[in-house]
Amino acid sequence: MPTPKPAVLALEDGSIFHGLAFGADATVSGECVFNTSMTGYQEILTDSSYFGQIVTMTAVQIGNTGITSEDDEAAAPMCSGFVVQDPSPIASNWRSQQDLGSYLQQHGIPGISEIDTRTLTKKLRVNGSMKCCISTLPISDEEAVANARNWHDIAGSDYVKDVTCKEPYIWGADDATRHNAPYIPVGTSRGAQPEHPKRYRVAAFDLGAKYSIFRKLIRHGFDVQVFPATASAEMIREYAPDGLFLSNGPGDPAALDYMHKTVGALLPELPTFGICLGHQMLTHALGGKTFKLKFGHRGGNQPVQNLETGRVSITAQNHGFATDPDSLAAGGSVVTEINLNDQTVEGLRHKELPVFSVQYHPEAAPGPNDADPLFLDFRNLIESRIAGKV
Repeated sequence: MPTPKPAVLALEDGSIFHGLAFGADATVSGECVFNTSMTGYQEILTDSSYFGQIVTMTAVQIGNTGITSEDDEAAAPMCSGFVVQDPSPIASNWRSQQDLGSYLQQHGIPGISEIDTRTLTKKLRVNGSMKCCISTLPISDEEAVANARNWHDIAGSDYVKDVTCKEPYIWGADDATRHNAPYIPVGTSRGAQPEHPKRYRVAAFDLGAKYSIFRKLIRHGFDVQVFPATASAEMIREYAPDGLFLSNGPGDPAALDYMHKTVGALLPELPTFGICLGHQMLTHALGGKTFKLKFGHRGGNQPVQNLETGRVSITAQNHGFATDPDSLAAGGSVVTEINLNDQTVEGLRHKELPVFSVQYHPEAAPGPNDADPLFLDFRNLIESRIAGKV
């Protein structure tokens, strides 16, 4: 094996971490965040919600299961950089097609290893997420700090325009040609579920959607027409869907005023389900507000309580913004779920319209499956609307 090269990670507060380079030779800046998941690094790397961010994994060893294209959540990694303590040089997985280091190198993503990720995580927890710079090239510490400080802030940034699809398409058998990702049909071993006798048409706004969300919709009896974030309400109406879905995605939800207006126009007409950024879009479309969290929720072990049933679920999460609970009442919405760690809003519904959303990820691939029934709730809501019950 070649001798590892030095790498540097610099935070905007002047903190410097020296380590070893892996992945691509590059210098990048972004928002430094941490994820507490023990597994699923490939799904994290390819989650569009991490666009513009440098991800630190708190689990010690990362890379030991390699990379397989079947686990991608997007066509390529979406984060700007990757931080781990110990990147495994061996991929012990019969499904592995590539090791982590060569995968990052292929896609131009720099990584840094052999740094104290515990110290870095504690610093982010105390001070909040910070702008940072990773370089696997020979630059000075001073230049790295300057790069971090000069990077723009994620607050106020519209990253959805960078990750949304460019034109409408049907999610289905042409996934492989459109996204370079395999289509997993109903009845296969991965998340297999029985066929539904009745299928419903869903218009899905792609704000940076994970592939596994669309796969879950398919398996729960939906035919999914995907639309770019810039699609108009008229385009959605022309499709004549039975329901509307709003996906996850990156950036500041308050910056997407064009989405707020479009979604707001469609809510009286269609049963609607939102996930993550989609939840925040509903918040704004219903007249609410969002705010930036200190360091966000990112991991597969977040406890959420449903206030209407008392049920507690363990959920997978990835977000840096949250809904302001005091802003919901004026628009006719109520909080349905809260995060038990900090009592932030994790779910809402409208009192009269067939509209609901969650801040966490019920598709969770990989992750806990506690929230999987939400897709069935969406189906039931559409059936009730068609029957004239809501």
